[in-house]
Amino acid sequence: MATSAEGGSGDVLRSERIAAGILPKVLNSFDMVAIFVAIVLFISNSAILAGGAGPSAYVYWILGFITFLIPGAIVTGQLGRMFPGEGSIYVWTNKAFGPFLGFFAGFCAWWPGVLVMIATGDAVVSLLQQLNSNWLTQPWQQGVVIIAVIAFSFLLSVLRFRVTQNFVNLVFLAYGGAILLIGLAGLLSVIGGRAAPVDYSATNWLPRGATVTFYSAVILALLGIEVPLNMGVEIREIRSITRYLIWGSVVVMAAYLIGTFGVMTAVPLSDQGNPSAIAEAVQKGFGGAGTILGTLVNIIFIGFFIFNTAVYNYSFGRLLFVSGLDRRLPPVMSKVNRNRVPWVAVMVQSIISGVFTAVAFIVAPIVTNALSPSNLSTVIYDILQAAVTVIWCVSMVILFVDVIIIRFKFHETFARIRLAPDWVFYLSAVVGAIATAYGVYATFTGPWTPLLTQSQWVLWIGGIAVFSLIIAVVIFFVGQATIKGDVTDEEVISQVTGGAAGGE
Repeated sequence: MATSAEGGSGDVLRSERIAAGILPKVLNSFDMVAIFVAIVLFISNSAILAGGAGPSAYVYWILGFITFLIPGAIVTGQLGRMFPGEGSIYVWTNKAFGPFLGFFAGFCAWWPGVLVMIATGDAVVSLLQQLNSNWLTQPWQQGVVIIAVIAFSFLLSVLRFRVTQNFVNLVFLAYGGAILLIGLAGLLSVIGGRAAPVDYSATNWLPRGATVTFYSAVILALLGIEVPLNMGVEIREIRSITRYLIWGSVVVMAAYLIGTFGVMTAVPLSDQGNPSAIAEAVQKGFGGAGTILGTLVNIIFIGFFIFNTAVYNYSFGRLLFVSGLDRRLPPVMSKVNRNRVPWVAVMVQSIISGVFTAVAFIVAPIVTNALSPSNLSTVIYDILQAAVTVIWCVSMVILFVDVIIIRFKFHETFARIRLAPDWVFYLSAVVGAIATAYGVYATFTGPWTPLLTQSQWVLWIGGIAVFSLIIAVVIFFVGQATIKGDVTDEEVISQVTGGAAGGE
C-alpha cells in the first residue's frame, strides 16, 4: 500500500490506517475516567482560586463549567466518535484544515504537556516542603527532585501499558478519597463553629476586575478534555468515549468545588494561595487528628503528582508517535518497544522537560536570582501553568472551530453519529471558543502571584507562548522539506516495530 499521508484534508492519515495494528487495545471506561481526572483535575488549583478570588471562586468555577468544560466535552465526544484515531485534535484538525493546521494544533496541544510535567514535579516539591519546611530550600535541590520525578515517569510510561494503568487507577482512587477528606475538613470547621477566614460578604461573591485573571486559571484547570483520546485506538469499546466525558466531567466539577470549599473554610487566609494549602486544610480541619491525616493526604497527593506526571508523559507522547508515523516528525519518534509503547517519543519529551527544569532551577535564570528559594516553587508553578493556559488554549480554539468545519465536510458521517442536535454544537463551538480566547486574554491581565510584577508576568508568559508557536511553525516546514513521505505503510510498520507488527 503506497498511499501517502500527505494528501488533502479529507484523506485518511497513515497513522489512522496503521496505528491500531501497532498499539494494543487495553483501555476501558474506568481507565479513561482515571486518565481524564489525572490530566484535568489539579486539586491544587482549588487553593489558588480560593486564595486569590475569595468567594467569587465558586462563581468562576461554575462559569468555567458552563462555558468551557461542558461545551468542550460535547465537541470532543462528537469528534471522538467520528474519528477515534490516535492523536485526537491532531487528527481532527487535519480533517478540517489539512496538514499545516493539523500539525500546528497538535503541537499546541503537545507542548503544554512538556511544561506541565515540570509543574507536576514542582507540585511534588511544594508538598514535600509542606511536610518539612527545611527540605529542598535551594533551587538546585528542587530541580533535582523535579528531574527525578520526570525520569521516574519515563520508566513508568514505557512499561506494559496495562501495568502502568493499573497503578494509575489505584492512585486515582486514593486521590479521590483525599479530596473527600478536604471537603470533610471544611465541613468540620463549619460545624465546629470556627470562623471562616474568608469574608463572605455579598459583594465578594461577584467577579470583578481585580479577580478576572482567575477565570483564566479556571480555564487552565479544565484543560485536557480531549487528551485521553490521544490514545483513541487503544480504547476497547467506542462507548467508553462518551462515558469518560460524562463521568469524568462530573468528578472534576464536584472535586474542584469540594476542594475550594475545604481550603476556603479551614485554611488561614495567608496560606490559601499556596498549592500546599490542599493538605493544610485537612491538618487544620480535623483538629487533633489533623496532623496524621494531613500528612497522609500530603503523601497521597505526592504520589498522585508523581503518577500524574507519567500520565502526561505517555498520553502526550502519543502525539509525537502519530506525527512520526505520518512523517511530520522524524520516523524514529514512532519506535515502539517490546511492550508496544512509543518509548522514543516519551524519552524525547522527558529529556526536553528535564532540560527546561535544569535551566529554570539549576542554571539559575533571572527569576531564581530575583526571588528567595522559599518562593521559587510557587512562582515557577504559576508561570508554567499560565504559559500552558495560553498555548493549550490556542489548540482549544482550533478544536471548537473544527467541529463546525467537520460538520460541513463530513455531513453524512456527522449526521449518522450525531450525539446532539446541530444547534448544540454551534452553541458549544461559539461559547467554547469565546471562553477560551477570553481565558487567554485574562491570563495576561494580572500575575497569579504577588511575587511578580505585571511587566515581569507579561514578559515571561508572552515570551514562552510566542517562542513556542514559532517553534511549531519552524518544525513543520523543516519537516516538510527534509523528511521523506514516499514510503509504504508496510515499510513504516516494519521500521516502527522492528519487523514484528503486533495484534492484541
